[in-house]
Amino acid sequence: MSQKTEKPVLSGQRIKTRKRDEKEKYDPAGFRDAVLQGLNKAGTDLEAVSKFLDTAGSKLDYRRYGEALFDILIAGGLLVPGGSIAQDGDKPCKTNACVFEAPEDMDSMHNYEQVFIKLMRRYKYLEKMFEDEMKKILIFIKGFTELERIKLARMTALWISNGSVPPTVLLVLINEHLVKDSLALDFLLEVFVTWKQEKGLASLTTALKRGGIESRLMEFVPLNKRTEEHFRATFEEKGLADIVKLHKAQASQEAKRDLQLQLEEQLSEGRAIKDIVTDVKESAAKNNIAEHEVVSLVWSTVMSQVEWNKKEELVAEQALKHLKQYTLLFEAFTTTARSELALMLKIQEFCYGNMNFMKVFQKIILLFYKTDVLSEEVILKWYKEGHSVKGKMLFLDQMKKFIEWLQNAEEESESGEDDD
Repeated sequence: MSQKTEKPVLSGQRIKTRKRDEKEKYDPAGFRDAVLQGLNKAGTDLEAVSKFLDTAGSKLDYRRYGEALFDILIAGGLLVPGGSIAQDGDKPCKTNACVFEAPEDMDSMHNYEQVFIKLMRRYKYLEKMFEDEMKKILIFIKGFTELERIKLARMTALWISNGSVPPTVLLVLINEHLVKDSLALDFLLEVFVTWKQEKGLASLTTALKRGGIESRLMEFVPLNKRTEEHFRATFEEKGLADIVKLHKAQASQEAKRDLQLQLEEQLSEGRAIKDIVTDVKESAAKNNIAEHEVVSLVWSTVMSQVEWNKKEELVAEQALKHLKQYTLLFEAFTTTARSELALMLKIQEFCYGNMNFMKVFQKIILLFYKTDVLSEEVILKWYKEGHSVKGKMLFLDQMKKFIEWLQNAEEESESGEDDD
């Protein structure tokens, strides 16, 4: 078999490196010096600063040194771990044309906001770098002065609210050394106060939900002060009572989810109803979950335990057989008229949302009436004024004969009492 013969190579031959393969040395200090020179010429005239940054992008490598550029525009120079400015002998390494050297009033902050907006509009690729920069610089806040932290917090509120960075950047503040000294909480409060003043409360709460921050607010509080009372007092002192309400609502939602998971687990294990009732009542009391909310959770959980028959004629029998097992559980959480009505509305909503149950509504109500889960007063109230609009005509028609029977029974009872 023929073999390929290797091509001869001249000994001592130098292979020439192509120009495109030569890697330029990484030189952030050289980049910084070029930027500082331009910024120092522009001085405090932010229009001149923006003009310089716009034209410099064609000569300086923003793609490579984007984060260094943001270091300079925010802190005045290159930041080293810990938050201090990198020094280079006696050579000037800092500019005054930066956020940290600006006055802290909101007019000045807005002027600097425009510098960043114009820069990122011109060089779109800087947007992702700016998000990374913010995640880094927020970790460094311990190394900044109190006034620098205030300016950065105010700018952060503007940057998040105008969409320059996502609200999730704030989550990097949940860092042990920042939380412990209240730096994370103080910074967050300054962001919130600024945001509320600038954009309003609705915008702030929307962003907190979008960034998944509403469920983690307590994590910004130092561990030794992490109580509901301290949280409330701290936020209310800053005029952020609505954030306290948001936090409470979120905490309540989480407690309800936990309660539902607990209930699902106990039902699937087949625990005794009396034990389930005791555990659920304890959890509800501990987390301030009202009875009418608990009975709604009980209904949803009980009905999720079954794979329902797809045939309408068979599902009624299946539903009644299933619910009979849990009448004592429902009875334990319908001790008030409000809870009974909440259960009726939950049943109405469920039957309306599940086509095969449309004709089963009246049968379920009758079962709960016979087993003392629902009282005639509440059933009559539901019929007259308390029902939902979902499937209203169908369900009212289904209940008509039963309601007439209840009204007759009530009238007979009243006339019997009069005779006595």
